[in-house]
Parts: sequence; structure tokens; C-alpha cells
Amino acid sequence: MERVNLTSDLSMSRLVYGMWRVGDDADTSPAHVEAKIQSCLDQGITSFDQADIYGEYAAEVVLGGALRSHPGLRNQMEIVTKCDIVAPCGRYSDAPVKHYDTSRAHIEKSVELSLRDMAIDHVDVLLIHRPDPFMDHHETGAALDDLVTSGKVRAVGVSNFRPWDFELLQSAMKSPLVTNQIEVSLGEISPFTNGDLAFHQRLGHHLMAWSPLGGGSLMGAEGAIGALMDEIAGDNSVDRSAVAVAWLLAHPAKLLPVLGTNNLERIGRISDALKVKMDRITWFRLYEAALGQEVA
Repeated sequence: MERVNLTSDLSMSRLVYGMWRVGDDADTSPAHVEAKIQSCLDQGITSFDQADIYGEYAAEVVLGGALRSHPGLRNQMEIVTKCDIVAPCGRYSDAPVKHYDTSRAHIEKSVELSLRDMAIDHVDVLLIHRPDPFMDHHETGAALDDLVTSGKVRAVGVSNFRPWDFELLQSAMKSPLVTNQIEVSLGEISPFTNGDLAFHQRLGHHLMAWSPLGGGSLMGAEGAIGALMDEIAGDNSVDRSAVAVAWLLAHPAKLLPVLGTNNLERIGRISDALKVKMDRITWFRLYEAALGQEVA
């Protein structure tokens, strides 16, 4: 499995296992969660994506159950998690309104809870989950810097930030923001032309791509794009999901697709994307199908 360097001493696998639905499985036992993790590790997938809000603030607890039962797993993993969304559910059920909180107090509390819930002593990458229109970038930046200095967090980044949001926060920080996790797929191609990808590619950042299967819509897509995905899948003896992920992997920006499923069989096939031959012509055939017309 290819790896990319986020910092001089932190790398991640090109494919990332997303754990946003891990608490939705009928079986959340430590043994079953360990089986999912081990299936990923067997494929060279060592990076795992979490967020405090996933599963109504319970998904990190599910992962923590597995890590408490099998502590040796932790040293084989890079754990990404996120904070700043406060929704009226779970631990914040008394919140009067859904909002974002990028205050120092909230970020520090969120990290402490994540460390406790996942039974770990540090987070590899902490992301600010959503841009906060009420953010004091000096306060937020200083809080993130201090978490890195403390060793509780190895690196920091953001999620769903536009270039100007990213630059604002970075301007108040000593530590580099190492990634931005955004939605990008054959079903959401705007980052290729709206400046998001170009901004980060210029800076040498490796973007994390959430919803690489278009929220599942690509699996049932009809028309030109569905027919083309089936053709390429057949030529490479894989399914549509592998084609959609391979399309992202082929881009020179070295995107990190984040894939989540609770099905052990499908987890075992995540790396099928590496089997797909994706040259420039194939990439553009898929791009044009997603665009709905030939490029100008």
C-alpha cells in the first residue's frame, strides 16, 4: 500500500477506513470491530477516520472498546478524529441549537474526551470538522498549536474548509495545517475546478476525500456514467466502488479516499481499487461522464 507523508515523521496509507458508521452495526463488540481493523491492516490500510460526533458521540467509544481489548492494535494505526460540531444529541443533548465551537475550552475538552473514549494517549491527526463563522482564529490556532506541543496531537488539519478559511486559521498558527478533508468524487467534481484542489496541490497538501462513492449514489448510477463504470469494472475484474476510488487515487495530488462500510466482505475488498488501470484517457472518460458533456 502506497503511503504519503503528512509531516516528516507522520505518514498515512493512501486508503483510509472511515468509521462514521461503526456504531450503527448490529454487532459493536470489541471482537467484531477488531476484525474490521485487522481486515484493513491486512490490506496495508493503517489509517482510520473518526469524529467525536459520529454515532451521536458514540463511535469513538466503540473503537475504544476494541483498543482496550486488543491494545496492540494501536501501534499499527494512524487515528484521525475531528471536533467542533455541537449537536443536540448524546453528550450535548441539552444544546439549545446545533452550532460550531472552536473555542480553546471546547477543543481541549473534545480532545480529552476523544482520548478517553478511544483509550489512546494521543491522536495522530486532529481536524476542525467544519468552518466556524464565529471563530476567533487566534484563539483556535493557539489551542491547536498547544495540543501539538503537548504531544496529545501529532498533527492538525481541517475538514470542509475553503481556501480562505484555511488561510485564515493557518495565519494564526505556528504548526502547519497538514490536510483538509473535503467531499470529492465522481458525484462531486467541483473541487477539480473551483480552486479547492488547486490551492492544496500548490501547497503540497494531501487532501482526504470523504464520500468517494457519492454517498452510495455511484453504485446505482444509470446512464453514461453507470455504463462506463461497469465497463471499466469488468475490464479489471472489480466492482464499481473500486473504479470510483481508483479515479481519485490516479490524480497527481495524491488524494486519500475515506471509505466506510460495516460489511466485512466489502471491507476486505477496499484495496481492489489498486487493481484498476487508470490512465489519462480513462480518467477523462469518467470525468466527462460525470460532467455530462465533453470538456470545452
